[in-house]
Amino acid sequence: MALIHMQGVSLNLGGQPLLDSVDFSLEAGERVCLAGRNGAGKSTLLALLSGDLTPDSGEIVRTGAYFGHMPQDVPLSWNGTVFSLVAEVLGDEGKSLSAAHSAQSGGNGENGVNGESGALHGGGWERYGEILGVINNLGLNPDAEFSALSGGSKRRVALARALLRSGDLILDEPTNHLDIATIAWLEEFLLRKAGTLIFVSHDRAFSQRLATRVVEIDRGKLHSYSCPFDQYAERREERLDIEEKHFALFDRKLAKEEAWIRQGIKARRTRNMGRVRALRDMRAERSARREKQGNVRMAAQEAERSGKLVIEAENIGFGFPDGKTLFRNFSTVIQRGDRVGLIGNNGMGKSTLLRILLGELQPLEGSVRHGTQLHISYFDQLREALNPEHTVMHSVADGNDVVTINGNTRHVAGYLQDFLFTPDRLRLPVKALSGGERNRLLLARLFTRPSNLLVLDEPTNDLDMETLELLEELLSDYSGTVIMVSHDRRFLDNLVTGVLALEGDGLVHEYVGAYTDWLRQRSVPTENSPVPKPRPKQESAPKPRRRGFNEQREFEQLTRELEELPNRLDALEQEQQDIETRLADPDLFNRDPAGFTQLTERLSALDEEQTALLLHWEEAEARLKELEVLGG
Repeated sequence: MALIHMQGVSLNLGGQPLLDSVDFSLEAGERVCLAGRNGAGKSTLLALLSGDLTPDSGEIVRTGAYFGHMPQDVPLSWNGTVFSLVAEVLGDEGKSLSAAHSAQSGGNGENGVNGESGALHGGGWERYGEILGVINNLGLNPDAEFSALSGGSKRRVALARALLRSGDLILDEPTNHLDIATIAWLEEFLLRKAGTLIFVSHDRAFSQRLATRVVEIDRGKLHSYSCPFDQYAERREERLDIEEKHFALFDRKLAKEEAWIRQGIKARRTRNMGRVRALRDMRAERSARREKQGNVRMAAQEAERSGKLVIEAENIGFGFPDGKTLFRNFSTVIQRGDRVGLIGNNGMGKSTLLRILLGELQPLEGSVRHGTQLHISYFDQLREALNPEHTVMHSVADGNDVVTINGNTRHVAGYLQDFLFTPDRLRLPVKALSGGERNRLLLARLFTRPSNLLVLDEPTNDLDMETLELLEELLSDYSGTVIMVSHDRRFLDNLVTGVLALEGDGLVHEYVGAYTDWLRQRSVPTENSPVPKPRPKQESAPKPRRRGFNEQREFEQLTRELEELPNRLDALEQEQQDIETRLADPDLFNRDPAGFTQLTERLSALDEEQTALLLHWEEAEARLKELEVLGG
C-alpha cells in the first residue's frame, strides 16, 4: 500500500523547474534513498512529501500515515531544553513527561518520578526511558538549552524529534555532524524501529546498509532503481548510456530535417506542412532538453617534496583546566607519503590532536617536531578560511583576476567553472551559498595553494557522491602526505593506510590499515574463520578455431582504426591546449564573456570526447586480442 503518492507534480523555485511533472509512490515498509547532485531538489522533494511545501501543480495523496520529519534547516522558532523539545512531538504525553523530567532534574520527586500522581507510572516509564535513550545515544544533554547549542547539536535535536515522533520517517542528511559510533547506532535503530523510510544521505556506507530502493532526481525527473545502493551507480550509467544514444539519434534526425527545410520553397508546399510542423515540434523538444550537469574537475597543486620526516610527536598529552584529559603519552612518526585517518567519537579530541600535530596548539606535555620543506594546506571543519562577506571569486583569488595552477595561469572565473560555479554565482557572497557550494569553494581555494601536506577536517560533508568520488581520486593520486578527520567510513577505507583512534580511554591508539582494518583489530573474533571451499578442477581450454570471414574483416578494420586513434587523440589534445592558452588571457572574461563561456563549454566537451575515445580504444584493443587468439 502506498503511504504517499505523487502524480504530475511540478515545482519551480526560480530558474528551471526542480521537479517537472513527476510521479512517485512510497510503499509501506520501503527504505528509499533519495540521490542526486547538489541542488537537484532532494530536500525540496522531502519537504513536499512532508507537507512543508506545496507543489505548483499536480497532486500529492497521503493515506493517513504519520511521518517523523527531520528537515535540512532547523526551525528558528524552537526554544526550551533539549528534553522538552524532543518530548514535545508526543503531544500531551510529552508535556507530562517533560514536567516529570523537570521535577526530577530539580530534585523534586513529590509529583515527578516517584510521586503517586506522577507521569511515570505504567507505560510512562518505558516512554521516558525511550526518550532519554535516543537523546543520550545522539550525544545530547537533555537539560541543555536549545538556543546555546551548536548548529550540529541542533540538527541532532531535530533528528531525535523525528525518531520519536513516528516509525515512518523522512530524514534529510541525518548523518551530518554525527561521529562513527553514533552513525552505527542510528543504522541499528532504523533497521529495528523504522517502518517506512525515505532519506537523503551522502554517506555511502549508511545508504548501503539501509536502502532497499534508490530514487534519483536528475534534471527535474525522478528515476527509480529497485536495487541495493551498491548497484545504483551501474544502473544509473546504463540509463545515461541509453539516454545519450537516444539524444544522438534524435539530433541526427533533427539535423536531417533542418537540412531538408533549407532546400527552399518546395518544403513549404501544402503537402509538406505536416513535416514542417513536426520539425517545429522537434525544435521545441530540443530547446527544452536539459543537459547533464558536468563533474567537478580537481587538480591539487603540489609543492616540492618534503623531507622524509613530516611530523614526529613524542609523549604528548592534552587536557582541560577542569581536569578532563583528552589523551596522554602519545608518540608517533608520520613520514612522507603516509595517509593517516583520525577516528573517534565527537568530543574525544580529534580536531585538538590535529591542531597539536600542526603546531597550532601547544601540548600540555611532550613535544612535536616538524620535518623540512613542509607546505601545508588545511581544510577546516568550521570553514573559517572563508569570509562570509567576500564574493566567490574573491575567496579563491584574494581579489586577483587570475590563479596559477601547476604553472598554468587561468582566469579565476574559468577555474571556478571546474568546480561547477556558473557565471551568475561568481559574484555572490559566501554567506549566500549552500553547504555543498561552500565545501566546493573551500576545495577550490585549497587547491590553489602549493602543498605537500594536505590536512582535511571533515571534507566530505555536503558533497554529492560524484564530487566525493572525484575527491577520492585526486587524493589517491596526490604524492604528498595526507592527514584527515572523517566520519565517512567508505572514504576512510578507500584512502587511508593508517589510523589514529581516540577510543575514550585517554590514549591514542595507532593501527595499520583503514577503517575496516581498525574494526577488525580492535575487536576479538568470536567465530573461527570459515574453511575455504576447494576450487573446482579447471577444464582444459578448447582448441582455438580460426577467424571467419566477418571476423577477419572486423580484425582488419580494428587494426586500421587503432593505427589512426593516436592521431585523433593528439588532435583533441592540441585543441584542448589551444583553448587553455586562450582562457589563460586575464582580459578574455571581461572583453568577451560569451566567447569565454563558449570556450569553457568546448573545453568540457573535449574532456568527454577524450574519455570516450580512450574507452573506445581500450575496447578495440580488447576485441583485437580476442580475434588474434583465433588466428587468421
